[in-house]
Amino acid sequence: QVQLVESGGGLVQAGGSLRLSCAAFGNIMSSEDMGWYRQVPGKSRELVARITGPDPGRTDYADSVKGRFTISRDGAKNTVFLQMNSLKPDDTAVYYCNLNWFRDYWGPGTQVTVSS
Repeated sequence: QVQLVESGGGLVQAGGSLRLSCAAFGNIMSSEDMGWYRQVPGKSRELVARITGPDPGRTDYADSVKGRFTISRDGAKNTVFLQMNSLKPDDTAVYYCNLNWFRDYWGPGTQVTVSS
């Protein structure tokens, strides 16, 4: 059984910052493929950022967050982070952590709200 536990969401003003964390628990042999997605009501879940492969890892970002968000991880703790700077109201969404290890695992989601 694999469980993802997210933390760090909340309410912030435009231009502010938040840091999301996601820890993976369970019988996990590899946390080398982890990422963050987000979803707003009525829209599909979209990729925000992903980190894959052995350290330091390859990172990929949605065009809308490039230069503002940074994904990183602590492999020893099976934890991935998302540092979000210069937040915009359009970043408001539920953010989901994802681990891909033989199959996709998802966290329950954490709400990020950016006020204008």
